[in-house]
Amino acid sequence: MDPYDPDMLGIKYPKVEADLVTISHDHPDHHFAAAVEGSPIILSAPGEYEVKGVKVFGISVFHDDEKGAKRGKNTLFRIEIDKVSILHCGDLGHKLSDKELDLIDGVDILLVPVGGFFTISAQVASEVVAQVEPKIVIPMHYNEDRINQENFGQLTKVDVFLKEMGKPDITPVPKLSVTKDKLPAELTVAVLE
Repeated sequence: MDPYDPDMLGIKYPKVEADLVTISHDHPDHHFAAAVEGSPIILSAPGEYEVKGVKVFGISVFHDDEKGAKRGKNTLFRIEIDKVSILHCGDLGHKLSDKELDLIDGVDILLVPVGGFFTISAQVASEVVAQVEPKIVIPMHYNEDRINQENFGQLTKVDVFLKEMGKPDITPVPKLSVTKDKLPAELTVAVLE
């Protein structure tokens, strides 16, 4: 989902092969499909898709809170795989409407931007979490020391979001393995290394 240009981000892109790549919008830190090995099918627009038994729903939203006037459109991708529903918000720029919430009802895992400036702020991200009511939240698109500060220094760090969520002491993990029967009963925030 949203492969990035390592030169822009300042972090080496991992070696990864995929059958499917989703691209939420046409910015270099989200559309670098050339970094993904194999011959993936690339989805970059709203719509309903099925690839190798994986159901994907692309929902059109905006990259800002002015109906796209500043940064254009963005696509939420809801992925249904092994009975787990994952929603990748890309660079969401606003809270979700009732219509958008109806289209994504039943999300298990929410990947949401939390760094502000280019996307929603940590506070608005926590409101989106409350709207979506997932079992697991994975924050993304925030500042950290190892990224290119010239390009992304305006973003807030993940701890601002963790405080908003009332979970300031989360330790980042290298990976997260999830199955439908192992989803937590209560909201869990997972920060990935």
